[in-house]
Amino acid sequence: MTPRNYRQGAIGALLDEYERTIIDLQQTISDISDTELIIIVDNQTTDSSFISIQTILSHVVCSSYAYAIYIRRFKGETIDFPFEIYHMTIHDYHNHLNDSFNFMVDSFKGINDNELEEFANNKKLITSWGQIYDIEQIMEHAIVHVLRHRRQIEKYKIIVRQ
Repeated sequence: MTPRNYRQGAIGALLDEYERTIIDLQQTISDISDTELIIIVDNQTTDSSFISIQTILSHVVCSSYAYAIYIRRFKGETIDFPFEIYHMTIHDYHNHLNDSFNFMVDSFKGINDNELEEFANNKKLITSWGQIYDIEQIMEHAIVHVLRHRRQIEKYKIIVRQ
């Protein structure tokens, strides 16, 4: 077993845990066929992001970029949010998840651990859904977001294989 390299500090811990969730998601989807990827599992949902494994993965990748963009905007960068991209292979999603993680890592350049927590709401970022977060909270949300959709995909895998 290769020793694990840990990033330094509080930012390092958040990025390590976020990376762990991405890797876990990639392992969960690694055995999904291209056919299973696009099967409509939930045609009753009112949210088109959750009808298939493909749409869930596109949502997760897009959200991953969005969380990083919230941080970048909070720090003063002018950058647009991405559109969802629908891939036809798990391999493409695997690569896009890696790219989104690297984008998140780059988003922390120039941010120090002491900038993660902020108690005053007027010094926090506001999401498109109206939630107010400091940088640490948006990262914690990003981590749990991947975990929740990994669980959803695990359930969808059972359905498509029945």
